[in-house]
Amino acid sequence: MNLDEKVYKKLLQVPKGKITTYGELAKAVGLQNGQRAIGKIMNKNPYPVIIPCHRVVSSDGTVGGYAFGQDVKTNMLAKEGIKIHNRKILDFGKIIYRF
Repeated sequence: MNLDEKVYKKLLQVPKGKITTYGELAKAVGLQNGQRAIGKIMNKNPYPVIIPCHRVVSSDGTVGGYAFGQDVKTNMLAKEGIKIHNRKILDFGKIIYRF
């Protein structure tokens, strides 16, 4: 299994209504300071709804990037019950998923 597959498989563990960060996901697959690598892997996700890359956000609580744009990502997260204001996740500490 290559790194992309490991990341996507790990990301499938993040349930609806929760988020994780690029850094948490990097640590979960054994990458130290691998946030940028995770971002690149998320950007080329071949199954963006099935593999929920929209649930990966920045460590400062902001929504972060998304291949289809931040508005789409924000709307997807909101539909899962995640509250967002000015592109910032509210209750970030309560809804973060740690592996």
